Amino acid sequence: MAASPFPANSPLHFSAPSTADVRKAHNHRRLGSICVTQKRNNVACRVEIPRRWYNLVADLPIKPPPPLHPKTFEPISPQDLSPLFPDELIKQEASTDKFIDIPEDVVDIYRLWRPTPLIRAKRLEKLLDTPAKIYYKYEGVSPAGSHKPNTAIPQVYYNAKQGVKKVVTETGAGQWGSSLAFACSLFGLDCEVWQVRASYDQKPYRRLMMETWGAKVHPSPSTATAYGKKILDMDPTSPGSLGIAISEAVEVAAADPGTKYCLGSVLNHVLLHQTVIGEECLKQMEAIGETPDVIIGCTGGGSNFAGLSFPFIREKLEGKMNPLIRAVEPAACPSLTKGVYAYDYGDTAGMTPLMKMHTLGHDFIPDPIHAGGLRYHGMGPLISHVYELGFMEAISITQTECFKGAIQFARSEGLIPAPEPSHAIAATIREALRCKESGEAKVILMAMCGHGHFDLTAYETYLKGSMVDLSFDDERIQASLAKIPKVVA
Repeated sequence: MAASPFPANSPLHFSAPSTADVRKAHNHRRLGSICVTQKRNNVACRVEIPRRWYNLVADLPIKPPPPLHPKTFEPISPQDLSPLFPDELIKQEASTDKFIDIPEDVVDIYRLWRPTPLIRAKRLEKLLDTPAKIYYKYEGVSPAGSHKPNTAIPQVYYNAKQGVKKVVTETGAGQWGSSLAFACSLFGLDCEVWQVRASYDQKPYRRLMMETWGAKVHPSPSTATAYGKKILDMDPTSPGSLGIAISEAVEVAAADPGTKYCLGSVLNHVLLHQTVIGEECLKQMEAIGETPDVIIGCTGGGSNFAGLSFPFIREKLEGKMNPLIRAVEPAACPSLTKGVYAYDYGDTAGMTPLMKMHTLGHDFIPDPIHAGGLRYHGMGPLISHVYELGFMEAISITQTECFKGAIQFARSEGLIPAPEPSHAIAATIREALRCKESGEAKVILMAMCGHGHFDLTAYETYLKGSMVDLSFDDERIQASLAKIPKVVA
């Protein structure tokens, strides 16, 4: 076995002679996580951790439009991305291979929480008095409490393997920032995070979680970057946005050859890593003889939704099943349902490549009273492309309906959802009640991407009756959309 590629101070550094024995012992301890047997309300099946990520691009009848250079508007080259990403992630971003092998060191860490449970929500079914069967794939069992480590681990792995010493990123609700901090703690990399100011103030425990794992966290906009200072000069009370936070992180990465940038959603390689969710779920549902009629997931940038749905879209394209696939976004930031499909910057400053996606405009800033994440101005380009091809549909739901559904879920199933999957819960409840009216016994599969243990202030707002729905301003959207660059596609 080759010598470890990781730094000596990393917990993953190993000497070749002892690796096999360590791995054998680790596998023995984690047997319950490698092959999960679930009982009672859970499905009874035996599932192994996937060994390959699935790339939907390989199966699409029309390939997605390429990203463009932010200055020339020409298709970007691998060299254009090298200041931000390690070589292997650049290859994955542009790959048309159907499957990509998951490195064994990544699988070893996945064993801490994968496979994740597929659970039948019998108590919620009873509460709703519906003939529908409701299943949810629960990703909140990861160390960071969400699906985000599925991509944080391989991203940091590839950076460590290339000799990178530090990574930077942005985070909205904090799920991604905490996941990257967790991954960096395992590989011995420094981690610096720009957290959207509104979330930084609302969720101090997410910040503390990141700091516990060793990350340095800034409220964004910050005084640590030239772009952050520019925003604060224009508006000292700016609540921030993911677009602004991305600009700050990218600025730092671009200026330091030893630092790379990591992203928690949107890009193809991120969605690719998340397909472990859907691959597991396919096996779990097959083991119990169920096929979903409806698949529902929340969408911000799209990583959780893609992770569950893309392997099922593959099965749909191959004629093996025909589920309705529904994305659910917040009415406060409705990029799929209210945005336009156009080339736009991924960040507010216009430093990132232009991506063809459903967008509200790169300088759109959601209202800070919007609880939770799902705040990004654009949808992942691959999800946007799939939506344009008609393989999925999208709806938006207001936050009070989402939190009403989250309370129903918590009081029947016991788990307190993060605000993000509350959108999927609300849409699932709508579908289940339609089944009650029609008498249809549909099988509904829902993405439950994380717990809400650090989101209780949002629940407090709802329970006190002070949560309000945003009156969305179409003029505000149009003003933002007017600033999208004019690109002839």
